[in-house]
Amino acid sequence: MSAHPTPARRRRAVNNTIAVAVSAVMLFPVYWMVATAFKPSGKILSAVPQFFPWPISLGNFQRALAKPHFWVFVRNSLTVTLSSVALSLVIALFAAIAIARFRFAGRKVLLAILVLVQMIPAAAMVIPVYLMLRSIGALDFVPGLILTYMTFVLPFTIWTLRGFVDGVPVELEEAALVDGCGRFQMYVRVLLPLLMPGIVATSIFAFVNAWDDYLFAYVIMKSQNNYTLPVWLVSFRTAESVDYGAMIAASTIFSLPVLVFFLLVQRRLVGGMTNGAVKG
Repeated sequence: MSAHPTPARRRRAVNNTIAVAVSAVMLFPVYWMVATAFKPSGKILSAVPQFFPWPISLGNFQRALAKPHFWVFVRNSLTVTLSSVALSLVIALFAAIAIARFRFAGRKVLLAILVLVQMIPAAAMVIPVYLMLRSIGALDFVPGLILTYMTFVLPFTIWTLRGFVDGVPVELEEAALVDGCGRFQMYVRVLLPLLMPGIVATSIFAFVNAWDDYLFAYVIMKSQNNYTLPVWLVSFRTAESVDYGAMIAASTIFSLPVLVFFLLVQRRLVGGMTNGAVKG
């Protein structure tokens, strides 16, 4: 057996090294945020960087959680995010099946519109969305914010799920219909399990998109009882000073639901990819 590594092993080692380096660069800001959240206030802006927080302090988290209306903001964020994700997935699933499986007039135009809408910056839509919601009396109204998030999530969700529907052979659906399944039964028992990777992937995108938004939540909502957590993060900055310790601790708390959501669905994502594989 040769002691020298084969070209395949050398390529694998190079690829692994590059992957580790890229992962480290991407994860370092997250680590620095969490480490800084546990530092005492006097060491956060120190000229000498401290890579490991010692002594560990919980004062930043205590000041962050002591802000008024924190749990109200948590409730609003969860309500808006989970509602927009659920409604977007239901609507997008039916739309993706219709676009992928049926041929109708204007289908190509609709696909082009889905792509073009995603190219419009969200900031350019603030004034039109504000005027639209004002005309229907939905300003400072939680369902109005849910509707706003859905308009930005739906194009990407429909486009992504349409690709997954296209990847499912039509013969599987036809075989289920021949075996006695009704059309709705066929969608639930055959198509839906195979689409699970796409549903999970788009739900992650929709969740992050709605959870992280600050601009629309701040513009549309006017009362503190309707604000979401991104608006809460800005409250640590005042005209006199910035409480960096509490702000970074609040950012760490703010990131936890996204991490928890991803951990809950990642097994379903991998399992769906495995179960949805079709052998030709």
